[in-house]
Amino acid sequence: MEALISIDYTYDFVATDGKLTTGKAGQQIEQHLVSLTKQFIANGDFVVFAIDGHDPADQYHPENDLFPPHNVIGTAGRELYGALAPLYQAEKDKDTVYWIDKRHYSAFSGTDLDIRLRERGIQTVHLTGVCTDICVLHTAIDAYNLGYKLVVHEQAVQSFDPVGHDWALKHMKGTLGAQIV
Repeated sequence: MEALISIDYTYDFVATDGKLTTGKAGQQIEQHLVSLTKQFIANGDFVVFAIDGHDPADQYHPENDLFPPHNVIGTAGRELYGALAPLYQAEKDKDTVYWIDKRHYSAFSGTDLDIRLRERGIQTVHLTGVCTDICVLHTAIDAYNLGYKLVVHEQAVQSFDPVGHDWALKHMKGTLGAQIV
């Protein structure tokens, strides 16, 4: 069994008027990202939706000084974007579909993701979502440090920073040994 980790593909990160949007770049990966998600669900693989959940009043969170408020808990900005939203709603009750609220860039930081993957004997994680050079990269680094094999789906990741996107893909391939497909 393998796992697909869908990272932060939400309204605030993808919609044209999102609070910290990748805009058209993020919107262009929707079809491929949704298709991969459907494929993994149909195969019975573990599919994780790892989604930022922020509280702008949290005086201890460093992102509050780095980025405008985004993915605020209880707002529409935190909802999955586009066709991914109804797909998740239709499949969320399966024991192979799991939602993680994350507070940090990495889907592993402060969550039970590693435990959930190990319980299922998963050794390979596939990464999709945004932003390639922030949350996808930090998730990849933690996965690498925990001993997972990495597959990054180039047509299903994106960033608001094209230079950072390209650099992160090279870094994940060259330094983390990720397979870029």
